[in-house]
Amino acid sequence: MVNGSLYKRLPYAPMRDLAPVTQVYAYPLVLVVNNDVPAKSVAELVALTRASPGALTFGHAGLGTSLHLSGELFNFMAHIDVQQVPFRGSSLVVTDLMGGRITMSFIPPTATLPLIREGKVRALAVTSRERAPFLPDVPTMEESGFPGFGVTAWFGMVAPAGTSAAVIDKLDRETVKIMASADVRDKLHAIGIVPLGSTPAQFADLIKVEAPYWAKMIKDTGIKPIE
Repeated sequence: MVNGSLYKRLPYAPMRDLAPVTQVYAYPLVLVVNNDVPAKSVAELVALTRASPGALTFGHAGLGTSLHLSGELFNFMAHIDVQQVPFRGSSLVVTDLMGGRITMSFIPPTATLPLIREGKVRALAVTSRERAPFLPDVPTMEESGFPGFGVTAWFGMVAPAGTSAAVIDKLDRETVKIMASADVRDKLHAIGIVPLGSTPAQFADLIKVEAPYWAKMIKDTGIKPIE
């Protein structure tokens, strides 16, 4: 639902052409730094960036991704200048982060949990409003001095607008049943993913809140619309 504000032209209108079915799963991002970075907290990282404006970098998986938007939001809220470095995918970000070629990244837990647990990169914060169960000792961005910083990457199921209510309800029921199964939940929790399930109405309400939030964030941070 970010794309409507992020791209100059889309072949569809997300709010008009898509019918919400259900949320499927979500995860927060983790702010991680290379081990050679001396900062042990978000506050120390901000101080480091202010001491060397423009010298630090954040990697992301491409323009418009939650990794990119989180980095721009961090720049905006902290009044700092960390240069973005776009990659083609999260795995390449992690490789260059570990190698010290970039300073930091907001990265999905699926790509970093093993590395954090092995001490190969350092986690400073999570982007969710509450602490993540898989990293209980890592504070949120809000706890780290950034009230209102809340980014959760979520994935949902939608259908073409005009799909019958009976079909949408059946898709919703079956998806919720799958995501509620113990086997699926255990496997997703192990890699830092939170299984979800919502009614079409609940999903629609979430979209109504999130769409204007991201539209405002994209405008406030000065992100240029993508061609």
